[in-house]
Amino acid sequence: MSGVTLAPPIIGFCLAASAVWWAGTRLPRFVVALSDKTSLGQGFAGLLVLGGITSLPELATATTAAAIGAPLLAMNDVLGSAAFNVLLLAIADMLLGPRPLTSVVARPVTLIQGVSGMMVLALIIAAITSDGRAPIGGPYLWPAIIFAASIASIHIADRTERRPMWQVIDQPERAFAEAAKQSEISWRTLLLWLSILAAIIMVAGATLAATAARIATQTGIGGSLMGFLFVSAATSLPEFSAIIGAIRHQRYELAIGEVFGSNLFNFSFILIIDAVSSGPPVLGLAGPFEAMAALLALLMSGVFVLGLVERRDRTILRMGEDSLAVIVVYGAGLAFLLGAAPGH
Repeated sequence: MSGVTLAPPIIGFCLAASAVWWAGTRLPRFVVALSDKTSLGQGFAGLLVLGGITSLPELATATTAAAIGAPLLAMNDVLGSAAFNVLLLAIADMLLGPRPLTSVVARPVTLIQGVSGMMVLALIIAAITSDGRAPIGGPYLWPAIIFAASIASIHIADRTERRPMWQVIDQPERAFAEAAKQSEISWRTLLLWLSILAAIIMVAGATLAATAARIATQTGIGGSLMGFLFVSAATSLPEFSAIIGAIRHQRYELAIGEVFGSNLFNFSFILIIDAVSSGPPVLGLAGPFEAMAALLALLMSGVFVLGLVERRDRTILRMGEDSLAVIVVYGAGLAFLLGAAPGH
């Protein structure tokens, strides 16, 4: 395919990426202000508000791909984003400097979010390996269970944030993790900017997904790999910019809550994919590639949750040992998926 033909989608991709990055880096300030004005804690605000807003590109991609008859593209975007979001959190760990990210976050809500995401991923793997079949409830029982589990996880995180049952003691690094005081923002300004930034991310994120899919199609990449690698990377740009913004503002729980929250929202989109698609249930179409993609996301989440529990302060290459392990796991899993991807 000629460079002239590829030029328009590449230009569109770059412009949309710039818009997504600009909006994403400004989101944490207003989400923090919302947390300060309400009873929402940083972790739950990251999950519910920041995670929900940065999941808008995945929602746009899922509904569009399912409507045009490509539900597996949407499914692999969801699974690819789950792994890619955790990878981005590990990469962003290098910005923190002298301490690993998991050593300065010590609230139970972050662990609840991580473990909940792993449990939902286990349900997805179970649904795929059973070919989407269920003994009762028909072919749409699995998507409904996954949706309900995702929503229940968000509720449990909210309950934990409001009434934590335990906390870490003897934290010499508390001052290091203390958030900077935010300037007062009026409710009108807050809601206006949240709406504007969400709209920018939604439109630019959908453009990112469309142009990335066009580029990948014209270069002959298979549909499963295209969804897992290229489209998921494109739709994860809002998460990355939001993570960077949160860490720069010393809102570390917000950054982790944003990743785990975005993943939970993304998992719930499987039900939407089935509702929009006119073909058979997507979990019945999924195969070994999708199961391995979900397993990769589960393993990466597990490594990060283990880091949150252990809370070691040793760094390698300016990142925690857990972040380095996440990068290695992602690289190994991606190498396997590149060889096993259908359509090559």
